[in-house]
Amino acid sequence: HRHLLELLKRTMIHGESNSALIVGPRGSGKTVLLNHALQDLKQMKQVRGNLLEVHLNGNDKVALKEITRQLQLENVVGDKVFGSFAENLAFLLEALKKGDRTRSCPILFVLDEFDLFVHHKNQALLYNLLDVSQSAQTPVTVIGLTCRLDILELLEKRVKSRFSHRQIYMMNSFDFKQYLKIFQEQLSLPAGFPDEPFAQKWNSNVQHLSEDKTVQDVLQDLFHYTKDLRSLHLLLMLAVSTVTVRHPLITALDLQEASKQYRMDSKANIVHGLSVLEICLIIAMKHLNEVYEGEPFNFQMVYNEFQKFIQRKAHCMYNFEKPVVMKAFEHLLQLELVKPLERPSIRVQREYLLMKLLLDSTQIMEALQLYPNCPTDVKQWAESSLSWL
Repeated sequence: HRHLLELLKRTMIHGESNSALIVGPRGSGKTVLLNHALQDLKQMKQVRGNLLEVHLNGNDKVALKEITRQLQLENVVGDKVFGSFAENLAFLLEALKKGDRTRSCPILFVLDEFDLFVHHKNQALLYNLLDVSQSAQTPVTVIGLTCRLDILELLEKRVKSRFSHRQIYMMNSFDFKQYLKIFQEQLSLPAGFPDEPFAQKWNSNVQHLSEDKTVQDVLQDLFHYTKDLRSLHLLLMLAVSTVTVRHPLITALDLQEASKQYRMDSKANIVHGLSVLEICLIIAMKHLNEVYEGEPFNFQMVYNEFQKFIQRKAHCMYNFEKPVVMKAFEHLLQLELVKPLERPSIRVQREYLLMKLLLDSTQIMEALQLYPNCPTDVKQWAESSLSWL
């Protein structure tokens, strides 16, 4: 926070241009950090004038329209036609200049989903924005937000050379013990709550819940599925919405029901309409998730897992050819039950593209219970421990 605030201060007070990346997994607080820094910046006495903010989100095509709209330069641009992106951007920035560098209005460009801009043709937007941030014109700071840790490797040389290489890392590094503490803090009522006796009773109940084995199991499931605190907030919101005058305190059962409600999404329902082969691939991915503790996998690993099952356990499953299995896997991708971690490129073979399963173990098992005519061998494979591998 201090580092980011200092960077923004130098843009506002000294008219310095700069660039930085805030990197971390989804839900680690990248946007919250930036918003807090901007809020603190606006309250500083030595900061005079306004910082113009432009927020762009992964879409190159509408970027110039958005820059024009957010900087309120529609009248200046009018019907002018520009030869290139760079010309248009230069014109927009020129229109904001009031004189020399010290009196120019500083601009902050916030690029959310920074990694999506990397995949656009010639990385034109990134190149031009970072190029402007290095020039001695209007003070411009470019802040990118991304969940890709390898983002610098994806930048073209000319873009990389204009980037400051300043990175701020945000990590969800808390363990389950701290997660339980966060659960308590989020659910507890503050000291100034008007009804003090009720607040004491409520907080005592929250303390009791955090020690309850059933509640801990529910939270452990969510913790292993995602450390994103927004998911925890949603779970708690569903539980708190059951509170009434007759039912003033949350119970372990409420949290269990909230957990079922939270997981009861369209993805689990899609499983009921899959073929047996597609179900087998999902079970193979489930086992891979358990073996490698949620690490990403690729198609080849899933195929190998499926082959182990065919050779050792299955008496009712046909051994499909690899292209047929690949087609079934691609269908799961289309249904968004599996998600690639990066965009497919020519350099990476389809079999080795890293993927993530978007269903957790409980969702899969519950869906299998409702799956019509599921072969016994397949069910047993899903339920089996890792010892058979």
